[in-house]
Amino acid sequence: MKRTHRPGNHSMCVQPMFLIGTYDENGNANFAPITWLSVTSDGERFLIVVSMFGDKKTRKNVQKTGKMSANLVSVPMLPLADYLGSHSGNDGRKDGFSYAVSKGKRLDVPTLDESPFVYELAVEKSVTVGQSETFFCRPEYVEADEKVSLGEMGSGLDLTMLNPVIYSGDYHSLGRHLGTIGDFLP
Repeated sequence: MKRTHRPGNHSMCVQPMFLIGTYDENGNANFAPITWLSVTSDGERFLIVVSMFGDKKTRKNVQKTGKMSANLVSVPMLPLADYLGSHSGNDGRKDGFSYAVSKGKRLDVPTLDESPFVYELAVEKSVTVGQSETFFCRPEYVEADEKVSLGEMGSGLDLTMLNPVIYSGDYHSLGRHLGTIGDFLP
């Protein structure tokens, strides 16, 4: 293999796509696709890290309420995610596409019934850098499709069962499960 210099590009920060759910001041559910999600730890527990860029209604709602849901987008949900990402909540309700929403089990956040994996998140801290705001969130409730096995700290999770959409400038999916840590040691 021979590598050559390329300009830096955020699309090589490959991430699964989530639809971030919030309620606005009128109680209307609003969702925005966000792929800048990660995890960190404060030393005692893990925190979900969500970064949002620009003037999104979802971002404003999180700033006001300190709560959000993060709904993993599976391949069958891609038309919905594409629709929600192509329409701004700042322009009014995103009601040109049919989808089922439920209220969170622990927090007052909207969740998507079709999502195979959902976090209900409470913001502990936020940091603004330029036009991006990063929220450090405590997972208050995590829900997964009953067919998906979740091991301790996510080990044993076969992502192909969740069938996530992966975004890197284009939409992708996972092909197959390759193994776990230690499977490839000599």
